[in-house]
Amino acid sequence: MQNPRILALQEAIAPYRAEIVHHHLYAQMRELSHVQLFTEAHVFAVWDFMSLLKSLQQQLTCTTTPWVPKGDAATRFLINEIVTGEESDVDVAGNRLSHFELYLQAMQELGANTDVMGQFIHYVQSGIPVHEAMQKLHLPDAIQQFVNYTFHVIMNQPAHVQAAVFTFGREDLIPDMFHALVTDLNQRFGGRLKTFQYYLERHIEVDGDHHSQLALQMVERLCGDDAIKWAEATQAAIKALQRRTALWNLVLERMQTPVFG
Repeated sequence: MQNPRILALQEAIAPYRAEIVHHHLYAQMRELSHVQLFTEAHVFAVWDFMSLLKSLQQQLTCTTTPWVPKGDAATRFLINEIVTGEESDVDVAGNRLSHFELYLQAMQELGANTDVMGQFIHYVQSGIPVHEAMQKLHLPDAIQQFVNYTFHVIMNQPAHVQAAVFTFGREDLIPDMFHALVTDLNQRFGGRLKTFQYYLERHIEVDGDHHSQLALQMVERLCGDDAIKWAEATQAAIKALQRRTALWNLVLERMQTPVFG
């Protein structure tokens, strides 16, 4: 039987989640250029998801030497198993890579622009703070607000809040309709969305099923019977979902804006 506190949280966020799952964006996505625009924005959500994941691993397990036992062993197992799947999955050819690297591979195959993300990663590797790196690249407000909220949570919020944003603000938000659309577009455009289709299949198979169950258990263990923690988790998840909706609004606006050469 599912935890009643989880059910209450899911009920509270349901309207915000529905805005994303039933967003008009999906019905408008008919061309390869539309998928390109989608990935060029969504890739920042894929990247900062990995940062949130690693923050949770650092808080819930010992990642320094000398090693000492840290936290609850069951929670350590949950986060470490998710990290393994997200950071070291396989591509279509069976090569090991992270889901972020797989996403970049898919973008390159379908002809999306990866230069901006490449420059962003270069800035971050050079020690430039995330918010400054986004400003230097003049990224749209919706992308900056999305990533800035994630890093606000990473830098300022406890593990139970981070886990809620990770679990309810990210997992299980891509509807079956989108997967069907991508499958159709892949056929229409000669296999140029093959890797992107594979990414979505992995998302459904690994993230949307196994990992989402592990993440739910993680939230349950971190919030326990503390009503305040559950309230904080709920509010944080709602804010994350609102920023995802704004990101989807940005993509839809770009899709509907004529480009004149």
